[in-house]
Amino acid sequence: MSQKNNPLQILYRMAGLGAGLQFILVLIMLAAAITLGIIPTTVEEYFRIYQNNLLAGMLQDDFTSLLMISTNLFTFPGLYAALKTDNKPFTAFATVLTFQGAAVAFASHSGFAFMHLSAKYAAAASDLQRSQLLAAGEAVLANNLWNGTGGFMAGILLQGSGLLISAIMLCSKKFSKLTAITGILGNGLDLTQHLLHLFLPSLAAPIQMIMGPFYMLWFPLLGRDFFRLARQGTTDQDFEGNTIMGKK
Repeated sequence: MSQKNNPLQILYRMAGLGAGLQFILVLIMLAAAITLGIIPTTVEEYFRIYQNNLLAGMLQDDFTSLLMISTNLFTFPGLYAALKTDNKPFTAFATVLTFQGAAVAFASHSGFAFMHLSAKYAAAASDLQRSQLLAAGEAVLANNLWNGTGGFMAGILLQGSGLLISAIMLCSKKFSKLTAITGILGNGLDLTQHLLHLFLPSLAAPIQMIMGPFYMLWFPLLGRDFFRLARQGTTDQDFEGNTIMGKK
C-alpha cells in the first residue's frame, strides 16, 4: 500500500479538516451573534425567527454549535490514533466521552421541533390552537440543549473530554505545547463557565468572553498538527519529526 493511500494518513487529514471546520464555525457563530443577536429566550421569539427567515432562524437557534459538535466525530478518532501510544486508557476514555456527549447533544437540540411547531403556529386558525402550540413549545424549550438536563450533561461530557485530551497532548511529543495549552485553557474555561451557568450566571458570562480566543487558536493549531502528522506517515514521531517509537 502506498503512503498516499495509507488509512492513518487519511484519518489525520480528516481530523485536520474537522479542526479547520470548527474554526470556521466559530467565526460564523460570532458573526451570527453580532448581526442577528443572542439565542431567543421565549417560544414566541423562536416561532417568529423561523417564520421570518429559515436560515437566520437556524443560525440564531445555534445549529452551528450542533455542527461544531459533530466535527468532533472526525477530530477525536484522529486524536485517539495519534495519542493511544502515549496514554491509551485515558485517550480511549476521552474519545468515548466525546461520542456520548455528541449523541446527547443531537438528541437535545430543539431546532427541528421548533421548525415544525412554528409552521403549525403560523397556520393556526384559533387562539386555542395557538395557546396549545405555545405550550408544546415551552416543553421543547425546557428540554433543549441549553435548558435541559441532557444538554447540561452533554456540555460536561464534551468540554471534559476536550480538557482531558488536551492534557494528554501536553504530555505527548506529537503535538506542539502551544496546541495543548490553548486546548486546556479553552476547554477548561468552557467547562468552568458551563458548570457556573446554572447557579452563578453572572460569573459565567465574563468567562465566556475569555475562553473564545483560546478556542480560536486551538482549532487552527490542531488542524496544523494533524496535517503535519499526515505528511509524516505512520511512523511515531514528535513535533519536530524525530522518531520516538520505542523510547521509554
